[in-house]
Amino acid sequence: MLEILGVSSAAESVYRTMLGRPELGVSGLAAHLGWNEEHVRSALDELARLSLVRQSDQRPGGLLLINPEISLVSLLARQEVELTQRQQEITSGKLAISKIVAEYVDSVQNKRRVDVEELNGIDMVRVRLEELAHDCTSEIMEFTTGGGQSAESRQASKPIDQALLERGVRMRCVYLESVINHPQTVSYLDWLTGLGCRVRVVPSLPLRMVIFDRQAAVVPSNPEDTAVGALLLRGSGLVSALCALFEHLWEEAPPFGSTRRRDEDTGLSSQARAVLSLLAQGHTDEVVARKMGISVRTARRITAELMTQLGARSRFQAGVIAGERGWLQGSAYGSAEPE
Repeated sequence: MLEILGVSSAAESVYRTMLGRPELGVSGLAAHLGWNEEHVRSALDELARLSLVRQSDQRPGGLLLINPEISLVSLLARQEVELTQRQQEITSGKLAISKIVAEYVDSVQNKRRVDVEELNGIDMVRVRLEELAHDCTSEIMEFTTGGGQSAESRQASKPIDQALLERGVRMRCVYLESVINHPQTVSYLDWLTGLGCRVRVVPSLPLRMVIFDRQAAVVPSNPEDTAVGALLLRGSGLVSALCALFEHLWEEAPPFGSTRRRDEDTGLSSQARAVLSLLAQGHTDEVVARKMGISVRTARRITAELMTQLGARSRFQAGVIAGERGWLQGSAYGSAEPE
């Protein structure tokens, strides 16, 4: 009961015994409580420190119980003083925390406002993407490379995408055509479009990219290995250029789920046209496959079919013939007929 005043249970037992039997000395208290005398003396020392008992001047070795109305009230007052001091310490702590937060904003947050912020490693990239998504208020534009998305990637994106769409943020995403060969990703995109996201597909994408409110964009620091990290870009010049790139590909891309088409002038599918364009740029089969989210085997098969169609004996000759025929010009989607 007196523990709230800083009195231990042992000291309280001795104190209450003395209230009823003030004549008892150390040995009497020990006998009454069934303790050894050392235990009693330890409790009495505590009571003395708390000014609840003191040595008797009349009886050498005797103990004098101080009036509880005085001693306990005094002890309570001491506790109140200590509590007030503790509250002052807490207030000082709050002020110290406020200063530290202010210093953090100045030293860290302000650094995030520079035109380019380097994000090292996939963990840091995901943290910043979550922060940017949380602060996004109007629009997200996204290029998603890699073809079929992993279960880990879909699970990480789903709650973020859902929260954005449910609070009215406009989302437009461009995926690779090759996602149609990945049932799990197709199911995810069906769910995403059902929530209001607009999704279109293209045969190839120049890079992975997410743009938030046309003010900040996240792109990979190394397009060859997106797990290495990313760059967070700000500033009207940088972001406006990326927005223009997005809008250009968006206008050319057919909606997700629509029938894939062939170019009416060349007879090429959009996928074959994209392979031809990438080959003409000097990319290897491995790079072509990565940019289109297809296997290297599929990229080589499409290349072989193009060479046969063009009557070319080498990749270089295929590029020359395609250029002479005008197959490398204009839209990759054109007015078309079903494939």
